[in-house]
Amino acid sequence: MEPARLEKFPSPGRGSGLRALKRAQPGELLYRAEPFACTVTKQRLGGVCERCLRRNERLLRCSQCKIARYCDTRCQKEAWQEHKRECKCLKSIEPNFPPDSVRLVGRIVFKLVTACPSEKLYSFSDLQSNIEELSEEMKEGLRHLAQTLQLYLRVEIQDAFQLVPAIDIFQIFAKVSVKTDS
Repeated sequence: MEPARLEKFPSPGRGSGLRALKRAQPGELLYRAEPFACTVTKQRLGGVCERCLRRNERLLRCSQCKIARYCDTRCQKEAWQEHKRECKCLKSIEPNFPPDSVRLVGRIVFKLVTACPSEKLYSFSDLQSNIEELSEEMKEGLRHLAQTLQLYLRVEIQDAFQLVPAIDIFQIFAKVSVKTDS
């Protein structure tokens, strides 16, 4: 499906939406995209491939961080460009392990600070922030996660000035929704 057959439109109070510009057949695939970022939850580590997210009991382990696992060498090679910075961060905080949300936002930050192919219909900046709907207690929790993230990323990003000015860590946490497949 080409994005030219879809258009993005604002949906007040809900963010943005997509609509078809032409009539679609029942069951027709209108849009498919890789997730901007994802991470395997701590409870699923070791049983799910970090690249394709397939469950498997016999996974190859990253020889560096010993945490990331992959179906095979193909998945491992495909994931390396995105994993190599995270790998250094994971090794630098051993024996500690970051919360799932910190790993996810770390992956988002790495993607935002590197040249990645532009999304044709959506980008991370298009996501709606929910910060104004958060209680002060929740905002304080996000501030704590942002501090944890800075400690986690320090081996790769020593100084907040290295981040693109548009990257507001607090806002990233306010845009991210952590979902699990319990």
